[in-house]
Amino acid sequence: MFILITPVKNEEKFIKKTASTVIAQTKKPLLWLIVDDGSTDQSPNIIKELEKEYTWIKSIRLPEHPRDLTFHYSYVCKSGIDFAIDYCTQNSITYEYIGLLDADTLLQRDYYENLISEFEKEPALGIASGCLIDWTEECDQIREEYWGSLEVNSPNRNTPRGSGRLWRKKCYYETGGCPLEPACDTLSNIKAVNRGWKIAQFDQIRALQLRATSGAEGVWKGYLSKGRTAHYLSRPFLLVLGGGVYFSMNKPYFQGIPYLIGYLSSMIKREPQIQDEEITQYWKQQLKDYLIIKNKN
Repeated sequence: MFILITPVKNEEKFIKKTASTVIAQTKKPLLWLIVDDGSTDQSPNIIKELEKEYTWIKSIRLPEHPRDLTFHYSYVCKSGIDFAIDYCTQNSITYEYIGLLDADTLLQRDYYENLISEFEKEPALGIASGCLIDWTEECDQIREEYWGSLEVNSPNRNTPRGSGRLWRKKCYYETGGCPLEPACDTLSNIKAVNRGWKIAQFDQIRALQLRATSGAEGVWKGYLSKGRTAHYLSRPFLLVLGGGVYFSMNKPYFQGIPYLIGYLSSMIKREPQIQDEEITQYWKQQLKDYLIIKNKN
């Protein structure tokens, strides 16, 4: 029913754990393509062992490149998806959904079975994910029966997350595939909504991320980059300010500071912004809706 793509960059600490939860899924991918982004640790060896043991796991390796969660991350994702689609065409593999999963994400055993069930119930659903929960110490020895009791602390609860998402194949193509832009998941969500597709995040379908969002290079650096990306995507300052306040209300409590610094420094330097009128108009409407709600309250 679905194909799955996972970008990997020096993930020897996490990839085995992630793989164990993919392999244990009650509904497994027809193809799991792992994209090695020039890893210099033991990740390539771990990936090779997985390929030897499971015929439905394949991999490609890209040239070495510094870790980059903006343009390059999108390139890695798109390279993987394009390769997986071509592989399925050449091998007569028929699929209905395309998935992205980061290498630091653990999945509830029936994650994909339940997510696909939601798609089958709603033909207009174009993109969806489960709820991505941050790792805490009590998660270290998590058992299946504990998943439902984990505390949900997810921003934008109605919006699909980047990791653990599925696109309906038709929606993926209608929205132009994976854009070669920072925050490719956000842009894909916007384009899906603008074309009449529904998007969703389902609280009862759980995944666990083993490090903080944008934390691969440290939380401070990650949220600086997140703020710069918000500026690049032409997100209005008032919405960014609201995001900074939200981030500062959750552990680690300082993360709103680098987010705002990243945005303001890019604004002051007049760094380039996305040249996509569809995206800028979307943010204008979001700001208008936000102000209407604030005035009503």
